[in-house]
Amino acid sequence: MVHFDDDDDDKPVGRLLTRREVMKILGAGGAAALIAPALPFGSAATLGAATCVARPELDEGPYFVDPVLKRSDIRSDSTSRTVMPGVPLALAFNISQLAKGACTALPNATVDVWQCDAAGRYSGFSDGRQGFDTLGQNFLRGVQDTGPAGQAAFTTIYPGWYRGRAVHIHVKIRTTTPGGTYEFTTQLFFDDALTDVVHAQPPYAAHGLRDRTNARDGIFQSGDKTVLNVSKRDGGYAATFDLALDLSDAAAGRPDGGRGGRGRGRGPGQRGEIENA
Repeated sequence: MVHFDDDDDDKPVGRLLTRREVMKILGAGGAAALIAPALPFGSAATLGAATCVARPELDEGPYFVDPVLKRSDIRSDSTSRTVMPGVPLALAFNISQLAKGACTALPNATVDVWQCDAAGRYSGFSDGRQGFDTLGQNFLRGVQDTGPAGQAAFTTIYPGWYRGRAVHIHVKIRTTTPGGTYEFTTQLFFDDALTDVVHAQPPYAAHGLRDRTNARDGIFQSGDKTVLNVSKRDGGYAATFDLALDLSDAAAGRPDGGRGGRGRGRGPGQRGEIENA
């Protein structure tokens, strides 16, 4: 396994449903069809038909920040209003729940997204090993509620890279169950060939060539189950991620705190929310 600065950013946890389990659920209840109209960049991503897809869980890593910002366009810093440069990416989520042999929309959950910018920097941290200090900033972070249809959408940029990792975006889903708060955390990866095309353009090219492909990334253990299916859209790209959660799986639903490695920076420790920042 490839190691990331002596500690893996994330390690697989939780339980991935077998193909037989998913087929049984689909045979009994079918996939939920969730339809919404296409929206332009600057508003949100396109939300389309959902399918019942189980995904592997990965730890949150060292750059998660709570408080969160409730917003769909996560490209800017809420204080300076500076918009992070990069190729636009419309990212949509269809979140489902597995229960009683059926797959239905998961309403009123929160979808938390965070990623690095084109230069490989995460906001809100001082990281000497990766060479950035962004304390007090909150670009490329945001959270949306799934609402009654189990859908959330974000406008962001295609992520850059940083030392030791393939290109990725972090995602955390949180909801309330009779047993308490349920969390599911994973990472979204990109096709290497597409990344080569995007990163050959400014502003990515100024950061140089990345040092990890998916195959050489110690965290990339889930194959195509966490690789986004990306398509061209209006001068940028768009992707939809379908995720079905087994809310009865207590191992996957435990809070992720403490499972993300030893951390490689300093970030805010307080909790709270910034509305529409």
